[in-house]
Amino acid sequence: MGLEICANSYSSAIAAQNGGAIRVELCENMADGGTTPSYAQIKRAVENLKIEVWPIIRPRGGDFLYNNDEFEIMKEDIKICKILKCGGIVFGILTSDGEIDKERCAELIELAKPMPVAFHRAFDMSNDLPKALETLIELGFVRVLSSGGAENAHKGIKVLNRLVNQADGRIQIMPGAGINPQNILEIATKTGAFVFHSSARVKVLSKMKFKNSTTKMATSNNEIENANDEYQYEQTSEDLVKKMAQQISLKN
Repeated sequence: MGLEICANSYSSAIAAQNGGAIRVELCENMADGGTTPSYAQIKRAVENLKIEVWPIIRPRGGDFLYNNDEFEIMKEDIKICKILKCGGIVFGILTSDGEIDKERCAELIELAKPMPVAFHRAFDMSNDLPKALETLIELGFVRVLSSGGAENAHKGIKVLNRLVNQADGRIQIMPGAGINPQNILEIATKTGAFVFHSSARVKVLSKMKFKNSTTKMATSNNEIENANDEYQYEQTSEDLVKKMAQQISLKN
């Protein structure tokens, strides 16, 4: 059993490792659900972490239906990850009908070789989870991140358990979304899963002495509503990771 941390920066990745994570899914822009991290973030993480680094390959936030230019960008990012010798990559592509895009996924899997590939929560946005799972197994994905199609993994426990049983060891079902020290053991026990995904984030206050209280950097309504203080940012907490990793180790 183990804990994967969704790290939104190199600093978060280091905190994840120090806390006992077995792997990091490296990304940026978590307010959008995570997008591809920069070349420098990937390079520094791969060179300095002892645990595996799996960058997310996602050119933008929003849905998982990509145009040709976006698809080409995904290909280039995968090539970079191969050059940097990442442990694997994470991506997800759907058709406009909510099916797994088999053709494009297969093309990226072939391009990524010999790196293994995992499918992210685009899976939860598909129109038929059991059918989508069989497609991912057929394509050769080694792992799929899921909340069971629910708002978070705790609410999706029953579906996650069914998916674990359906997978029957052919692919790893990794519960994620809203997992924390308070619920990880219950989710582990009731789903039957072995690996779990969390960002384990906390707010870090700025060390700026001068603060401009009238100018805002946020542009979207969502950011403005939730950014009462722009002099802060989110980062993975080594302490939260440690608490969850310890609970998992006790269950082992």
